[in-house]
Amino acid sequence: MTGDFSLPPRSRLVSAANVVMRGLHKSGLVPEIDLDVQEMCELARRQTGLHDFGDPWFLEPLQVLVEALEEEAALNTLGRFAATGQFVKIMRERLWAQHWFDSEPEILAEPLAPPVIVVGPMRSGTTRLHRLLAADERFEHLRFFETVCPAPRPEFRPGGRDRRPREAGRLLSTVHRLNPRTAVIHPTGPFEPEEELGLLVASAWGMKHEAQWRVPSYGRWAENEDATPAYQHVARLLRLVRWARGSTSRKPWVLKTPQHMLDLPALMRVFPDARLIFIHRDPARVVGSSCSLVWNQMTIHSDKADAGWIGQQWLHKTKLQIDRMQVARSRIHPGQRIDVLYRDMDADWLAVMKRVYAFLDMDIAPAVPGMERYVTATRSEHRWQHHRYELSSFGLDAEAVRHRFERYMHAFDLLPADAAPSFDLRPAGARKVPAHASAQAQPASAISAS
Repeated sequence: MTGDFSLPPRSRLVSAANVVMRGLHKSGLVPEIDLDVQEMCELARRQTGLHDFGDPWFLEPLQVLVEALEEEAALNTLGRFAATGQFVKIMRERLWAQHWFDSEPEILAEPLAPPVIVVGPMRSGTTRLHRLLAADERFEHLRFFETVCPAPRPEFRPGGRDRRPREAGRLLSTVHRLNPRTAVIHPTGPFEPEEELGLLVASAWGMKHEAQWRVPSYGRWAENEDATPAYQHVARLLRLVRWARGSTSRKPWVLKTPQHMLDLPALMRVFPDARLIFIHRDPARVVGSSCSLVWNQMTIHSDKADAGWIGQQWLHKTKLQIDRMQVARSRIHPGQRIDVLYRDMDADWLAVMKRVYAFLDMDIAPAVPGMERYVTATRSEHRWQHHRYELSSFGLDAEAVRHRFERYMHAFDLLPADAAPSFDLRPAGARKVPAHASAQAQPASAISAS
């Protein structure tokens, strides 16, 4: 992207919320909770009257994350309140989930059909592709309130009153009020299709934390750990969500979250028969959009968000996502995977989806009306809203970023039509366009999920 653009100032509401929160803590009306894992565990146990968190593996990533928050994140008062609240909520929901697993053993006894999983870097168009698939009633998909609040309270009964949509709606509304730009970057609602990010957060796992807080030591630690226990818990929670719906469906789940780029071996251990749809986008756009998202989230939680640091961090993180994906995907049977391009989705989303459905060996015709409704609604909702960002705001240059990803861009023909780098991504002779790529880059359509 080009043109004059500077990072927007932080919302005045965030500054006001910090003042109010300090006053509430000082008056004792809102007790301040220490960022201490054991203290938060005990608080969750007292609040729920339950004691079993299930697999204790989550305590290790949580401990590493808490230490990183204390030492690196420079949390403001609101950020600390949000962090402790999020962790105690996670613990309550793990207690509730284990309560359901113990009291309703049929939940875990039910098998999961092999899922269809969208895999791509953060800000590569995974949301759009996921929501197009979610428009097909032959798939199951998570709704926002189910990924934010996957475990209902013990008094819940399938088919009865459910407090979770309202709770999720309040949380979403608060975030959007604190920074309205987050609603443009990733529009959603309590009942909208949503990624399983919250099911990984239930194990204190994933890049979501790095996109919210400055916690580099947690990120480096997680990059070297086996994520299998976190994905095993995701599978348990998917069964719980299905049971809470009162559903006996055996439809396959359609899933997606950029975290899978780092964790493909663990993902495939837990879902060995999954079919994967890889989506690829110009890395300069991916990095720029990622930095913008992180900046807009981090400024809520810290008064010291550093745009230059965010630029370097998400350049590293995007490179790691892509490098690990390229290694891991080579070990996945070609019959289980397909590649699509972001620019092809912009040019002709229906043509891309026809390819996807041929790969899935499914008739696309029943899904097209729902997909068209989604596209029409998205065009209407975001006609006047655009996610604007500049790489230069984060100390980065598009050509230099593309240099870092030269092999990846060559493998998937990702050089955009408006780019003119000093290096040549083409082999000697005429460039051969891969079968998964469009013959020519096309202008972006009106739908945007970047």
